[in-house]
Amino acid sequence: MSYEVSQRFYFEAAHTLDRQVDAAGSRRIHGHTYLAEVTVAGQPDPATGMVVDLGLLRRHIQIVRDVLDHAMLDDVPDLGPATLENLCAYIARGLRDVRPSVAAVRISREASGDSCLLRIDPTETM
Repeated sequence: MSYEVSQRFYFEAAHTLDRQVDAAGSRRIHGHTYLAEVTVAGQPDPATGMVVDLGLLRRHIQIVRDVLDHAMLDDVPDLGPATLENLCAYIARGLRDVRPSVAAVRISREASGDSCLLRIDPTETM
């Protein structure tokens, strides 16, 4: 048996994006409310009964959230173009020291119905 424990958080951010469809609006500075969900998978520790202490996970997440919240994503180092895919990868890299390792990161923009799920293979390097 394996357990998955998740923590969700929101952040507000602006960006531009060079794309083929809906190009004019995307190239202008615009913003979104993003919902991120971080999932950790594993076995509960026999002593604590927890896969991960959610308080510790929240501390790690807050460090990443502080960089993204109310930011101009175009200016965030090592993010690349502000796509949902790049945001998932950025958050996963920012949480690489969490133990047990992060198994998945989901980013969604509920207002537009868009989302991206990154499942992390523990044998691959991010």
